Amino acid sequence: MDSPARVLIVDDDRDIRSLLAEYLDANGFASRTAGDGAAMWEALRADEADLVILDLSLPGDDGLELCKLLRTRSDVPVIMLTARGGAGDRIAGLETGADDYLPKPFEPRELLARVRSVLRRTHGTEGPRGPARRLRFGAWTLDLASRSLVDARGVVVGLSGAEFRLLEAFVTNPNSVLSRAQLLDLTRRDVETFDRSIDLQVSRLRQRLGDDARTPELIKTVRGEGYVLAAPVRAEP
Repeated sequence: MDSPARVLIVDDDRDIRSLLAEYLDANGFASRTAGDGAAMWEALRADEADLVILDLSLPGDDGLELCKLLRTRSDVPVIMLTARGGAGDRIAGLETGADDYLPKPFEPRELLARVRSVLRRTHGTEGPRGPARRLRFGAWTLDLASRSLVDARGVVVGLSGAEFRLLEAFVTNPNSVLSRAQLLDLTRRDVETFDRSIDLQVSRLRQRLGDDARTPELIKTVRGEGYVLAAPVRAEP
């Protein structure tokens, strides 16, 4: 069995650290926590991390300084958290080497989606060990290497780039409700993408999968929340 991806949560709020660690552990990750920069370095010396969740406002060296220094020592991906929602802070965080940026307050499941997305971009899957090349769900298989969808008979079904990215977002976050905003964040490649375009893309993807829009079995609508891939996903090498 593959080892769970290791996540280090660095935040000076004990309650937030505990909440996030408990939530990520319940979703298949191995979490550790640290309350400041010194504790972060100590934790990283004791064991490597596959991803660091780093709060911007910390006692002593803040998240920007820590991220900048971390980049000189490691290529571990970083998701930065902050109570400051301004574009300047977001740009500063990304310029220091953060891979993603999430303003507080946020829903834990949004952070979960971003953790999975960052690990997928940086490691090719949700963790660096045993990268999956093919993801099987229902009667379908999504081949991540060839970016193709294969049905139960082995027939390749053509997907546009947007359709592939949307389906990839679903199969790497199975049985998790994803809002339109989350799906936009996980799939967009340009600034002109708009919120309701997700509805159109989901409709087209359902057609590719033969999923009846009136009574869908695979991609279901959760009223007022978003969409969910209601199927188990099995990774194959």
